[in-house]
Amino acid sequence: MTTRLVVGLGAAMLAAGAAQADEIGDAERGKELFSMCSGCHEVGRGAENGIGPHLNRIFGRKAGGVEGAYRYSDGLQRAGADGLEWHLETLDAYLENPKALVSGTRMSFRGMKKPQDRADVLAYLRLYSDNPQNIPEADPTALAPEVALPPEVLALAGDPEYGEYLSSECKTCHQSDGNDDGIPSITNWPEEDFVVAMHAYKRKLRPHPVMQMMAGRLSDEEIAALAAYFADIQ
Repeated sequence: MTTRLVVGLGAAMLAAGAAQADEIGDAERGKELFSMCSGCHEVGRGAENGIGPHLNRIFGRKAGGVEGAYRYSDGLQRAGADGLEWHLETLDAYLENPKALVSGTRMSFRGMKKPQDRADVLAYLRLYSDNPQNIPEADPTALAPEVALPPEVLALAGDPEYGEYLSSECKTCHQSDGNDDGIPSITNWPEEDFVVAMHAYKRKLRPHPVMQMMAGRLSDEEIAALAAYFADIQ
């Protein structure tokens, strides 16, 4: 399906069904399913950009067009420039298979295959794009940090040049251009998210033996350096 066709379908659905937003799916069930997304995305009052952009007011938004300074992949920026907007049909297609709709996206999600699951998640997100007010009224859905770190660890200023030197082992699996082949992208992650994730592996709170081993070798300073490097990698 081409971008122009998807955009046209999405616009038509929005015009026909904005007043019937509660009929998309089951928003309460969608809130539960959104737990798969909340490691990267926040939605609701006070939601902020993190590994992924916040999803407040997602309906009707241009692809790659979130407020603030979120760094999108080249693929999403191109899609937005070509006219891709997030409406019911386009969001449904993106949730089903992100890389089929937007080639080069850094969204490391294999897709949600069941139409009812996608409908329920979209019904939940629609609560935070409710025309005409567009005022989210709930607390953010993002999960609490996996590990509570001392302020001095979070405040460490990493050396990106040292991080680049350390990154060779990371790049044997994680592609620096942000693409993935079943391995999540870590390109342009916010530094704090990177640090928290690595310390979660280091303390074996995240169950991946290879990452536990890799993180276990690193000092706090080395983790901060890697975080600084991957946050601004081009």
